[in-house]
Amino acid sequence: MSLNQTPSSERIHIGIFGKRNAGKSSIINAITGQEAALVSEIKGTTTDPVYKAMELLPLGPVVFMDTPGLDDEGSLGRLRVQKGLELLEKADLALLVVDGTIGMEEEDLQLAESLQKRELPFLVLYNKCDLMGEPFRDTRFPCVFVSARTGEGIHALRERLAGLLPEKRMSKQLLADLLKPLDLVVLVVPIDKSAPKGRLILPQQQTIREILEAGAASVVVRDSELADTLSRLGRRPRLVITDSQVFDKVNQIIPEDTALTSFSILFARYKGSLYQAVEGAKALEGLKDGDRILISEGCTHHRQCEDIGTVKLPGWIREYTGKEPEFVFSSGRDFPRELEEYGLVVHCGGCMLQEREMGNRLAKATRAGVPMTNYGILIAYMKGILERSLKPFPEMKGLLLERSGREKQ
Repeated sequence: MSLNQTPSSERIHIGIFGKRNAGKSSIINAITGQEAALVSEIKGTTTDPVYKAMELLPLGPVVFMDTPGLDDEGSLGRLRVQKGLELLEKADLALLVVDGTIGMEEEDLQLAESLQKRELPFLVLYNKCDLMGEPFRDTRFPCVFVSARTGEGIHALRERLAGLLPEKRMSKQLLADLLKPLDLVVLVVPIDKSAPKGRLILPQQQTIREILEAGAASVVVRDSELADTLSRLGRRPRLVITDSQVFDKVNQIIPEDTALTSFSILFARYKGSLYQAVEGAKALEGLKDGDRILISEGCTHHRQCEDIGTVKLPGWIREYTGKEPEFVFSSGRDFPRELEEYGLVVHCGGCMLQEREMGNRLAKATRAGVPMTNYGILIAYMKGILERSLKPFPEMKGLLLERSGREKQ
């Protein structure tokens, strides 16, 4: 991933849903102005979810997710439908494509009602409006009349899409709100057996990019050269951000009056999970032998012998608690549907997951009554440096004062 490419997790995900032959793939082609999706008169041409990343003005970087028909038939067809509906967990916007010459049918109505319950921004697209007679609509749902064949209504659709996203979603910042122009940020990036060859990982790339956009400067250094580098800088960094694996070592090097946090904590804040993750770390105190702990990563990668998720974290948890829990691991999209059997969920920073998908995982844990934290927060908690690692974030001031008050009592 180069610095000038927008990662999938930062793209607006638009789910395209509807019955077979409603024109879902044709709509994608009409919106994008290119043959991005396979189109056929044969029902069920799209048998699995298809992803298409592109730039779409005025929205910007997006991913279209084309899905199988809601009315797919047979046991295999039902599995396809279920697979397509799972994309609702990651969609920022949804388009429900309806054959305008027929109108909304049972499957369409059920999905539209589900979208309303989820509070997921969506539009009903009455396709084939060039073949319709008297216009009609179900007034319960926002809609647009379009024709994928003639292009009628497509420009209006693009404009409507831009207005569906909350302003908060469009103006998210990773750390630019913490910086001023010409501030100095030090990034601590270990290069060991688990580090990717010849590249930086996504959190490091995104952090560097946003530091540049804020008009600040970044210094990237290994933990082994950190102390010497600090002595040569000539000024104190505004912030030091470290890989979680060397959090304890870096904490001992960085002076107390210099702000310190980790990439994992930074991304917990960015994905909207910081407060919940801080509270979730406390679950370690009540951990018992045999309790099940789910350690989950949002991406898939080749695991090394000293992998943080499957090796280092379990070791640190056993050492801190003195208990022997049972560890279960998941990666990529393979996140369990039910979480009730777990005593704790420990998640990575979620750099490969967009905010909505990460939020759905957090909500699932909340509904199950299962505490959920993240790698960097749990490591900071076990090493006794959590409060320090939260101080750079103004919104955590109240929680830190509350925790300090409880300790004094």
